[in-house]
Amino acid sequence: MPVITENIICITCPMGCTLQVTHEGSTILNVEGNNCARGIAYVQRELTDPRRMVATTVRVSGGLHPLVPVYTKEPFPKPRISELLEAIRTVQIEAPVKMEQVVLADALGTGIDVIASRDMPRGAT
Repeated sequence: MPVITENIICITCPMGCTLQVTHEGSTILNVEGNNCARGIAYVQRELTDPRRMVATTVRVSGGLHPLVPVYTKEPFPKPRISELLEAIRTVQIEAPVKMEQVVLADALGTGIDVIASRDMPRGAT
């Protein structure tokens, strides 16, 4: 496996350090530019199992608005995000919706729930 040097922006805190990472596959050889120890842990996760929080909307029937914002309760595997978004597009829930209500349980068998990020009352009938 070739030795690669690349820049990775750490997103674990508001500082957003630009890390210069030298690695061979998932083996880290050197990390420079981190202002805290979390940067090294972030790089290791990013090389072996990159994950992101996902936020989008779900259709609501009978609600004050037609959509409710939702997000993943935990960071979701990055390579499967488009697959998750396809699954979420098929979901439609009934109003009323409560904040933190599970909208899609165990998304794609990952153990990660998709939850509502706000209340959605019933609309006028």
